[in-house]
Amino acid sequence: MVKVDKEKCIGCGACVAIAPETFEFDENGLSKVIDGAAPSEAATEAMGSCPVGAIVEAAENAEGGEAKVVDIPAKPAEEESDMAA
Repeated sequence: MVKVDKEKCIGCGACVAIAPETFEFDENGLSKVIDGAAPSEAATEAMGSCPVGAIVEAAENAEGGEAKVVDIPAKPAEEESDMAA
């Protein structure tokens, strides 16, 4: 299951062109997932092709509803220690 982050979407249309069975434009010209769209290889390709990373995977929760998608910041690289050998 995929989800479009409306805060990131710029409406470029790459996802609609790649996976028209999964994505369409909403009334504001932004991408949205078509209700009932099944997961597909094309949807996965569209996710990787989004120039702003607005398409994310979203799991369903135990009640069958959509789970909240949370961005987890990358862990900063650990500083190298000055241990002389």
